[in-house]
Amino acid sequence: MARALLIVDVQNDFTEGGALGTEGGAQVARDITTHLREHAGEYSVVLASRDWHDADNDNGGHFAAEPDYVDTWPRHCIAGTPGADFHPDLDTSFIDVEVRKGQGAPHYSAFQGVTDAGQNLIDVLASRDVEDLDIVGIATDHCVRASALDALEAGVQVRVLDGLTSAVGKESRAAALAEIRAAGGEVVDR
Repeated sequence: MARALLIVDVQNDFTEGGALGTEGGAQVARDITTHLREHAGEYSVVLASRDWHDADNDNGGHFAAEPDYVDTWPRHCIAGTPGADFHPDLDTSFIDVEVRKGQGAPHYSAFQGVTDAGQNLIDVLASRDVEDLDIVGIATDHCVRASALDALEAGVQVRVLDGLTSAVGKESRAAALAEIRAAGGEVVDR
C-alpha cells in the first residue's frame, strides 16, 4: 500500500489579496512546503489540484455578478492568469502530478479534475497502488472537503492534515471536518 499527498488549490486567488482569499492561505502555502521538505519521502506521489476556470463564460453557473458565496462566486482562478497560479511560497518542485478542475463547470473536488493527459485522479492513484491519501490545502470547507469525501467514496483511506489547510469560516470548517470524520476520514493537526 502506498500513501500519497494531495495539495488542493493552493492558488493566489485563494490566499490573502486574491479574489476569494482565505485567512492564513499564504501561511498554509509556506507550511505545506515545510511539510514536504520534512516528509516527502513518506509519499509515493505528490499530487496537486488547481481551479482552472474558463474566462469567457460563467463556468456552468459557478460565477455570478451577485454571488451568494454558497453556490455562486465572483470570477476567480481564470486559466492562465496570475490568480490561477500556485502561490509562490508553495514549492512546486515536489509536485509529481497536477490535475485541473472547473474548466467550464462548477467543480469543487480534485477528483473532478484531469491531468494534461486526460487522466482522472482515481486512475492516477490506482496506477500507483495508492490506498492512503493525506489531503492539505484550500479551502477546508469547500474543495478540501469535497476532495476528501470523493476519495472516501472511492474507497481511499483519507487523512486531512487540518493544520495545513485554511478555511472560509470557522463554523463551516468545523462542519466540513465533522462531515469528513462521519464519512470515515481521519482529521489530524499535521
